[in-house]
Amino acid sequence: MIYISRQEHFNAAHKLHNPKWSDERNAEVFGPCANVNWHGHNYDLIVTVKGRPDPDTGFVIDLKQLSTLIRTHVIDQVDHKNLNLDVPFMAGQLASTENLVVAFWKILAPEIEAISPGRLHSLKLYETPRNFVEYFGEE
Repeated sequence: MIYISRQEHFNAAHKLHNPKWSDERNAEVFGPCANVNWHGHNYDLIVTVKGRPDPDTGFVIDLKQLSTLIRTHVIDQVDHKNLNLDVPFMAGQLASTENLVVAFWKILAPEIEAISPGRLHSLKLYETPRNFVEYFGEE
């Protein structure tokens, strides 16, 4: 089995806020991430596809096609946007990195299967250089 990855980058703003809680409780749990005026991150997304190389191309997936797919279906939807207000697939969800990576999986997995015999193995989403989540499609 071969694992091949593509990294993409985007910038986005969000705030962590549970509408069921008071402002005080949100500040206690989320700290500065509950800032009423939002805050931003420089995100890095690493998409890993697994599979066996095609005997004709030697590719598990064409990385140029994968990059275009990621940019079209994810990056263009979130880059320089407010995740809470501007991104339809995040509507009604807390805009945590954990929820964001699950939403990305739901978008990317079927798109990857449509262009490759490989399948999505994992997504790693860096919110900061030291904070990231990794998701393998398990609910």
